[in-house]
Amino acid sequence: MLIRSAVSKDAAKLTELIADAESSGFMMFDPGERKMTSDQLAKRIEQVEQDSSSAILLAESDDELLGYLFVIGNAPQRTRHSVYLAIGIRETSRGQGVGTRLFERLDNWAAENKIHRLELTVMVKNRAGLALYQKMGFIIEGIKKNSLQVDGEYIDEYYMGKLMG
Repeated sequence: MLIRSAVSKDAAKLTELIADAESSGFMMFDPGERKMTSDQLAKRIEQVEQDSSSAILLAESDDELLGYLFVIGNAPQRTRHSVYLAIGIRETSRGQGVGTRLFERLDNWAAENKIHRLELTVMVKNRAGLALYQKMGFIIEGIKKNSLQVDGEYIDEYYMGKLMG
């Protein structure tokens, strides 16, 4: 498995992977709700390539994308040391170390780019995601009560963080 930065030619495959990941029911968007086209995603990838505070990391095997990790940086000086994360793993690749490998590469990227704080949110009932994040050194910093509404039910999220070095 190769972990690498996204390039604009990945846009079509990444668009499909994002849709697959959203089928888990644990993402911000409901399946089919996100309306980003491959062309729009290609432009976003090009913007990220020019921004040292952000990244899109991909897990790939045999020319197939298995997972992604969006690293979203901040422009203000006071929060530039911190990034927000969004991860998605192809349904057929879950539980096979893809997330671990993406987070290991993220740790290297964060060190290279002098990032001190990593942040993410996870639905309280997403046990696999929570276990991965805790394994990778994230701690629960708080609970966002009723932060999402899924199928008419309010869902809490854990707010998690990890401090680097």
